[in-house]
Amino acid sequence: MKVMIIFDTRYGNVHRLADAVAEGARQVEGVEVILRRVEIVEPEAVIQQSERWRDANERFRAVPQVTVDEMIAADAIAFGTPTRFGSMTAPMKKLFDSLGGPWAEGKFYGKVGAAFCSTGTVHGGTEMTLISMFIPMYHLGMIVVTPGYGDPALFEAGSPYGAVSVSGPLSDQPPTENDLAVARVQGRRIAEVARALARSDA
Repeated sequence: MKVMIIFDTRYGNVHRLADAVAEGARQVEGVEVILRRVEIVEPEAVIQQSERWRDANERFRAVPQVTVDEMIAADAIAFGTPTRFGSMTAPMKKLFDSLGGPWAEGKFYGKVGAAFCSTGTVHGGTEMTLISMFIPMYHLGMIVVTPGYGDPALFEAGSPYGAVSVSGPLSDQPPTENDLAVARVQGRRIAEVARALARSDA
């Protein structure tokens, strides 16, 4: 049972959420968790101008870039991104846009899908960003799984659509422990649903 977590990040906040989603998924017996990143499209010269961006990018770059073949082999995929004007980042959109061939062949049909994100402000579009990732998942035929309010952690942080955090206008506020708790809940739920679906097909 393979649960893949694919994410984009600039200052490391979504990376922290991705790690927490992975922790939650690993709580489910028999699950292999695979952490992958999107393509880095920003010029290196631009990244190097910001110390915080440069430091976070070193850790980000150490994560292998995802391939479409790896995505096809996964049973569940969680996508994480910073918010850009209420939507996913360009690199994440580029990844979705590259899936036309596999979509036509039904390669993602029936896979579990989920989303998580971080924004700069409380009303910065977290839920719109999550929904922006749900839409291509629907087109791919994925089964979108959300945390809902099935765990008390969701009454303290996050969103029923997925784990979220507010990073502040300067993106210097990391996810809180409550945010990370919701991400763990989401990761566990993704893995549990994927395992249940696999057993129903057995």
